[in-house]
Amino acid sequence: METDKFSAYNPIIGFLFFMGAIFMGMFFIHPLFLCVSGILSIVYYLSLKGQKGLKLVGILLCVLTAITLLNPVFNMLGDTLLFTYLGGRRYTLEALYYGMATGAMFLSIMMWFACYNIAMTSDKFIYLFGRLIPAISLIFTMVLRLIPNYQKRANTITGARKCIGKSAGKGSRRELVKNASVVISVLAGWALEDAVVTADSMRSRGYGLKGRTSFCIYRFGKRDVSLLAIMLALISSVILCAVNGAVKVSYIPAVTISGMNGYSYFGITAYAVFLMIPSIMKISEEIKWRILRSGI
Repeated sequence: METDKFSAYNPIIGFLFFMGAIFMGMFFIHPLFLCVSGILSIVYYLSLKGQKGLKLVGILLCVLTAITLLNPVFNMLGDTLLFTYLGGRRYTLEALYYGMATGAMFLSIMMWFACYNIAMTSDKFIYLFGRLIPAISLIFTMVLRLIPNYQKRANTITGARKCIGKSAGKGSRRELVKNASVVISVLAGWALEDAVVTADSMRSRGYGLKGRTSFCIYRFGKRDVSLLAIMLALISSVILCAVNGAVKVSYIPAVTISGMNGYSYFGITAYAVFLMIPSIMKISEEIKWRILRSGI
């Protein structure tokens, strides 16, 4: 079952979008680009997860704040001194700004990775790389599923142990450690068993053998071609503007941001439109569904 309209497109479209969003988010530390990436990544993530996604957003905002405030502690470079501490260690405004930019970059990248884990399911990754690197794609798919599967199975094990009076949250410290070690031991055994079963199953099906064909539900249609052309045009526009100085910024030793010009306005617009593609599709789909349900 697809999570939204954007996820219903060919996996090549989704993979290109997330790689573009993540890599451009890593290299563009201009304040405007960081704000656009951070805000739109949060919007798309919340459109996928709803209120359940507020917890992760809150955690990452706390991380952003921590990185912002702690960066001047380790980086004392900068011309504008705010105050000194511990025998003359400098706490500078430029280091604070740089910490804020670093924290915003970390938040946006983590948000895009979280959206990637929801939209790009394991079958899509196998579709993209199963023929090129079958062994690595299978291992990578298993790794991506590891954490959510561990969480579900840990809850299952904990619930089963509660039924026999061995709750993980009760008892002395020694009992808590013992219960936790039992849960971890069971999880490890479960994971190893699953790995063996999966490997045997894929081997029996001839996975990775030369000339083997596989069934897939994905086709590259006209709408995929149109969206791919739009995305490539937007990415090319952003890169062109970046090469011409649209994202030029320096935080140390003094904050220097390139003045806004035609390339800057065009670049930030193309960047925002590119990152808004899945959110626009998701929100428009929700609006259309609510209108159909209301009978208007």
